[in-house]
Amino acid sequence: MTIRIGLIGAGGMGRAHVERIEKELAGGKIVAVADINLQGAKAVAEPLGATAYASGPELIADPEVDAVLIATFGKVHAPDVIAAVQAGKYVLCEKPLATTPEDCIAIMDAEQKAGKQLVTVGFMRRFDTGYQEMRAVREGGELGHATLVHCRHRNPSVPENYTTRNMIDDTAIHEIDICRYLLDEEIVSVRVDVPRATTRRFEHLQDPLVLVAKTTSGVLIDDEINVNIQFGYSIECELVMEAGTVRLGDQEKTVTRDGAGNRNAICRSHIDRFHAAFNAEVQQWIRAVERDEHTGSTAWDGYAATCVVDAGLESLESGGREVAVSMIAKPSFYA
Repeated sequence: MTIRIGLIGAGGMGRAHVERIEKELAGGKIVAVADINLQGAKAVAEPLGATAYASGPELIADPEVDAVLIATFGKVHAPDVIAAVQAGKYVLCEKPLATTPEDCIAIMDAEQKAGKQLVTVGFMRRFDTGYQEMRAVREGGELGHATLVHCRHRNPSVPENYTTRNMIDDTAIHEIDICRYLLDEEIVSVRVDVPRATTRRFEHLQDPLVLVAKTTSGVLIDDEINVNIQFGYSIECELVMEAGTVRLGDQEKTVTRDGAGNRNAICRSHIDRFHAAFNAEVQQWIRAVERDEHTGSTAWDGYAATCVVDAGLESLESGGREVAVSMIAKPSFYA
């Protein structure tokens, strides 16, 4: 069985998904592409023999589309996610699920009305082998319970239209979700600290930031968000437990040793660092759609991350005040 996939969003992320589905993965085929730039949609669709649309609703209504992959900007996710759910179609939505808790709640309401979990949020780090092994160590219990998580999210640079707000809602959201995954509990408060700024940033940007969060059981999380570090794309994480720690590896393939010392190649972007995780995520989603099953993170996970982002933005705007995360009670539908 081949799952006929409709892609909404013909930008860089959308095109990357086309490449993996058409060339690396099994069981799926892109049959339709939608973008507000119809010419952009056609440029992606025509080489595949797919149909191009100028809007998400047109694509979702196409009876030839079995499932929907959304790779547009976060602010416009909610209407297309809701339309896909109302059409009874599985949807893989790139993070964030939506940019407001209210939009996330509307998505969950639609899903509960449909009576079936149809929404997967694209938190691809959950499919990274290193993070999966870290979670397994904690769950094994031999090192006791978790007490701290140290995270670092470092980009070589960002484009000029990237904002300080994006450091929380577009960058730190990855650590927010992966820490929920590693610890299997919710984040209940957030504080954002502002260190001395780097001179390598655009003038409008405050860089770096440090997000400090606490979980239900009192685990303390610190996340360094540093988006003009110059040397490369470096994702680091250490989970501290009572009797030991487990740390994410550097993902090196080889190490060179010579008179200059020991060194390994550094990733340049999330594309190369998480290529295998993206592939595993989308492949699992395709196979789950074949079986008429939900897989991966849920709409609740998308909602929870957005609520933490909201608290982080409030803290940032208030000068670093600790802010409680406000969330509705978790529906039994997502238990």
